[in-house]
Amino acid sequence: MTQKNKLDFSFIMAASVHDMKNSLSMLLHSLDEVNHEIAELDLPIAQRMATLQYEAARVNNDLVQLLSLYKLDADMLTADIDEHFLLDFLEEQVARYHPLFAARNMRCEVDCNERLTGYFDNDLVSGVVNNILANAIRYSRSQIRVSARTEEDGLYITIEDDGQGFPAKMVEIPEQLSTEVDFESGSTNLGLYFAHRIAQLHMQKGKTGKISLRNGGALNGGVFEMYLP
Repeated sequence: MTQKNKLDFSFIMAASVHDMKNSLSMLLHSLDEVNHEIAELDLPIAQRMATLQYEAARVNNDLVQLLSLYKLDADMLTADIDEHFLLDFLEEQVARYHPLFAARNMRCEVDCNERLTGYFDNDLVSGVVNNILANAIRYSRSQIRVSARTEEDGLYITIEDDGQGFPAKMVEIPEQLSTEVDFESGSTNLGLYFAHRIAQLHMQKGKTGKISLRNGGALNGGVFEMYLP
């Protein structure tokens, strides 16, 4: 295969992913409307509908990540930095999963000062937070905590769960592991790689964004943290 054919194939794949993402977005919107109607009627199918919406959202997140990574590789993606209120931003991300939290009897706490602001690309960081939340829902037992704080060097967004935590190898080198495939679990670690690359797009005064993983935290489970300078 020639280099030209490879580039053409990449473009076709990116265009196809974009079309699939748009279709899934419409599906998710319809599912959200149906979920609200079912919740009001208190029908027993509510839990299955919430699970369906969750799985569709996970696929949509993967497509968003693939398209963004393609654009990054082709030098077509830059961070559009603007000021945002963190409490509004985090609550908006959490609200997308409210039907599933209710169906699974899970609690998701948002801990953030209402006056706290930060400078970042809303769409890109939203993609990261959504993906990490989706994983936290999968692995947590009953509780998730989303928080944000500022320190002298920048902004920290943290997502914690009360699950079993991250494997030791992931905690040690999350950005390197993100390009490997775990054939036992079927995980590509695409979400970590995406988060790592998006964090790196945020640079300020010689500092670059990064991600980190650890175990413990307020809920004694897995802790994902994104630093944005």
